[in-house]
Amino acid sequence: MTTLKAAGNNQILALILNPLSFNVDIMCTGIILAGGESKRLNSVEKANLLVGDKRIIERMMTVYEKLFSEIILVSNHPTAYLEWDALVVKDIYTKRSSLTGIHSGLFYTKTDYAFIAACDTPFLKMELVKTIIEHINSGTDVVIPRTDVGIEPLCAVYSRRCLQPVQSALNQNNLKIRSFFSKIKVKEIPEAVLRKIDPGLVSFFNINTPKDLEQANRMIKENGNQTTHS
Repeated sequence: MTTLKAAGNNQILALILNPLSFNVDIMCTGIILAGGESKRLNSVEKANLLVGDKRIIERMMTVYEKLFSEIILVSNHPTAYLEWDALVVKDIYTKRSSLTGIHSGLFYTKTDYAFIAACDTPFLKMELVKTIIEHINSGTDVVIPRTDVGIEPLCAVYSRRCLQPVQSALNQNNLKIRSFFSKIKVKEIPEAVLRKIDPGLVSFFNINTPKDLEQANRMIKENGNQTTHS
């Protein structure tokens, strides 16, 4: 993993001129919550669903590998992800919840911040991830997009300082992600900013049902490059 101490003069100059590269390479880990099975999708792990000619995990890893030096996949079926150059970890808590996955990802990350996304978002755009990371600043614990629909907690940055309040929420059986937000500093990114990068907000499109999967494949056919990871 790149560190400032190990960086050469050119790399240090690049970090000074481009603070985002500092945020991504040194401060931020990329985490994918890859434990999502769905009975409505024949109990197939959603990360392995085909959208177009690629699995969702392939589409997401294309984005992550360009952005992050450290990538963590959280899954209770770790052998399903051995092909990827990533740290694959299991949930520490047995409770079935996205908050459990966030906890495990933060527990194993070595950086101050982590960008965390669910494994069922095939159209996650790299530029949107960059925009979210750019909004990290000192003292902020969560950087989260907000649209007219609401907040997007599974396409957000979390500080490792969130680990303790997340663990406390799990111990109290508060499984909603926002259950610990009152105890931390949250920074929201408004929809107007997000639409400049992702006009259709397709990065937040997720697959939970066969109908969603059909729609995703239809979007690929109709829009092509507009729904890719670029």
